[in-house]
Amino acid sequence: MTLTTVDVTLVGAGIMGATLGTLLRQLQPDLRLLLVEGLPREAQESSSAWNNAGTGHAGNCELNYTPMAADGSISLAKALDINEAFDLSRQFWTHLVRDGALGSPGAFIQGVPHMSFVLGEERRAYLRERHRRMAAHHCYAGMAYSEDHAQVAEWAPLLIEGRDPAQAIGATHIAAGTDVNFGALTSQLLDHLRASGAFEARFSTAVQSLRRRPEGGWRLETRDRTTGETRLIDTGTVFLGAGGGALTLLQKSGIPEGRGYGGFPVSGLWLRCGDPALASRHHAKVYGMAAAGSPPMSVPHLDTRLVDGRQWILFGPYAGFSSKFLKSGSLCDWPRSLRAGNLLPLLAVGRDNLPLTEYLIGQVFASAEERFAALRDFYPDARPSDWTLAVAGQRVQIIKADARRGGVLQFGTEVVHAADTSLVAVLGASPGASAAVAICLEILHSCFRETLPDGWQATLKRMLPSYGASIRDDADLCRRIRSESAEVLGLAAPAS
Repeated sequence: MTLTTVDVTLVGAGIMGATLGTLLRQLQPDLRLLLVEGLPREAQESSSAWNNAGTGHAGNCELNYTPMAADGSISLAKALDINEAFDLSRQFWTHLVRDGALGSPGAFIQGVPHMSFVLGEERRAYLRERHRRMAAHHCYAGMAYSEDHAQVAEWAPLLIEGRDPAQAIGATHIAAGTDVNFGALTSQLLDHLRASGAFEARFSTAVQSLRRRPEGGWRLETRDRTTGETRLIDTGTVFLGAGGGALTLLQKSGIPEGRGYGGFPVSGLWLRCGDPALASRHHAKVYGMAAAGSPPMSVPHLDTRLVDGRQWILFGPYAGFSSKFLKSGSLCDWPRSLRAGNLLPLLAVGRDNLPLTEYLIGQVFASAEERFAALRDFYPDARPSDWTLAVAGQRVQIIKADARRGGVLQFGTEVVHAADTSLVAVLGASPGASAAVAICLEILHSCFRETLPDGWQATLKRMLPSYGASIRDDADLCRRIRSESAEVLGLAAPAS
């Protein structure tokens, strides 16, 4: 049985592992990095272009990031968090393009306007107030609002064609949005790591077990799914960035910090249109309002996607249920994740989230006609013959223990690490890919700050101009950084 010794093992060849590996290589070039992936190549699960919305979540159009409180107020705090996080990703990609570490940015990022779109007077009043708040903030410079059918038709004609001209609508539009192919980006990052030396990627390789070494660090036992060969890895630090599979590996590690965590898998479906004549007429990512009780990943949107040089329109996602934690996983994933320590949190979440349960049941049993009716809320003239149903990504919503309520359902992304920082896991779902750099910065600070060479934070500052500052508080810094990154990434200049 062969043994490999490395400094850091990255489990999962998605955008998270590729981003963390690239950041570590930039900060400490002599680190020995090993990547382990169960599938034959990178970015085949949540980072695949067909398994995520590719929005480049920036809090521009996602209405679930700006909820209205009972008193009618709207908080921008969450939207600004996401906005700043995505900007850090843009800054990092800008640095890598300038440095020659990434190739053509047009292969992974395109400018696509972001829109919010609602029906009915009550929702329009909400969107109107949301726009008033957001347009006054420099991070959302250039955001426009309209209730006029003709104006909205200029932004996104499919939204208006066939619609009753008397129907109350509201829409916001921000030209400086993006479409990101995180699969293509992941491939470019891994190509750079391969070229940089002291890096190995092992595909079709599953982690069978993780156990602590008496002298520190971890020993991983892996199995090659092609040859059946078992190999050992001794590593100082383990990063679990395997999408939905990270929870299973966290449980296998046995670290106390992972106790009480459970997961609720949510699958998805898209309606997809690749007709060039139709797809070329829709150039926007249009987000609506989620149904009551639905998870954030189920917010409906009519989405321009650019995949492998071809333009598509996606609508959905329609939520469903599968007990798999990954599309390529096992139907036993969820049952196997049940533990004495997470049963109470799971039951508590079920008790407190009955609308979510009802929503998922309704989605699972929805007919093709019901799915198409939801699309026609966005595109009234849609014809079934132009659209095909496709399976979207598999997500695992995180559930964790809570002293007051027994358990809580966590939306978004959560970082869990061992007390000695030798193992760290990223759990959860959207907007993980868009916030990958911000999440990896959190990991650097919590798990690597004592081992990175002197001056690593100054290096980060050179790569990320807003590191240690805040673009939400400094309008001039925000405008300068966004103008520079737009020029390097081939995007439209932001509004001033």
